[in-house]
Amino acid sequence: MSSENSVADRLLSEARKKTARTESPKLGKAALIVGVIAVVVSPVSILGWLVGATALGMGYSATKRPVSRTRGRIAMVLGFVAILVGVFFFTLIIAMRR
Repeated sequence: MSSENSVADRLLSEARKKTARTESPKLGKAALIVGVIAVVVSPVSILGWLVGATALGMGYSATKRPVSRTRGRIAMVLGFVAILVGVFFFTLIIAMRR
């Protein structure tokens, strides 16, 4: 009987850890921070593209969790804006060279 309780306790403990991991807003916060950094560095074309794509990926992952869904969506928008700004500045630099 006691071995059954230890197994049940272990399974319950693992389930609680998994639930705490999925309900943690840390991924949403990290995605939002990366999105803001992406917008700030977006005038540097290639860096803006890379960090913007990272923000898009992290934001997409964050939208899968109910706790960080809104922050994930905001991070995705910021990543997309950073990519657009990076493309704008890249084409501006190309146009200025000619």
